[in-house]
Amino acid sequence: MPSVLLTAFEPYGQWTTNASWLAMVELTRDRPQSPHLTTRRYPVDFAALPGRLADDLQANYDYVIHLGQAPSSARLRLEAIGLNVAETANDAGCSSRPLQADGPVAYRTELPLESWATQLRTAGIPAEVSFHAGTYLCNAAMYLTHYFCEKMALNTQAMFLHVPLATSQVLNEPHDTPSLPSTISAAGIRLILSQLAER
Repeated sequence: MPSVLLTAFEPYGQWTTNASWLAMVELTRDRPQSPHLTTRRYPVDFAALPGRLADDLQANYDYVIHLGQAPSSARLRLEAIGLNVAETANDAGCSSRPLQADGPVAYRTELPLESWATQLRTAGIPAEVSFHAGTYLCNAAMYLTHYFCEKMALNTQAMFLHVPLATSQVLNEPHDTPSLPSTISAAGIRLILSQLAER
């Protein structure tokens, strides 16, 4: 049975919860029998993420799916590329640096995102392929997973999936904000897991 590490992020900024975590919790209400699933919740912290991730990857999973929330999106976004960029905001504005000085410019997932996006839409779940996961922690999770797997000579394949804000997160927003029920996001994750179980 394939093994999968499924991760989500803790709350950050104005959000008291995180759509990725809500989707994971919803998924585990009826946990799939296959593939074998390990779940983690990571801090929204550039300093803490690499160590946590490197430790988890030593278990040599077959696949890694990172989840994160995308406040501006109304559909699941299957991210194709992780960039060697870490952008942080401070009082002086934004600054950027490489995630890994000895790493390549980018990594691209080898998983069949286009096919999965089509299957998700066929199942009534809004989805699209997006070509990079931004320049913040979501991108860092995807890039560093590929980087560490390469350094550790692992055959792990990885992807990043952005989910929209959960409908419960926007009920009291003063303006229109894209959202999707956590049950729908969880159904999308379940479909991808079912595809991994068959690989």
